[in-house]
Amino acid sequence: MATDVTEFKWFESTIDHKVYLSAILDIYDRRIVSFIIRNSNDNQLVFSTLDAGIEANQEAHPIFHSYRGYQYTNRTFHDKLENIGMTQSMCRISKCNDNGSGEGFCRTLN
Repeated sequence: MATDVTEFKWFESTIDHKVYLSAILDIYDRRIVSFIIRNSNDNQLVFSTLDAGIEANQEAHPIFHSYRGYQYTNRTFHDKLENIGMTQSMCRISKCNDNGSGEGFCRTLN
């Protein structure tokens, strides 16, 4: 599985709006396992996406690829993965090798 968060912006008059999409992609068949859209890019956005993915795929215990964003490097997220038997994989700084699929998916939306 691979994950990423992407930001969408739109403007109404002089007001700038943002919304964030957090998605988990199954690398094997390229389907979206879960996604959440919210007005803020915070830990809860990523936690909710993971929780929805786990709920929909309770038997899955894949390697979980992400970039090194603060949501993915905090202890709570790591513990969530560990508690369900998933292995966390994060790419090195400025390298997207591990998470290229997640970032590629988000790039197709922007």
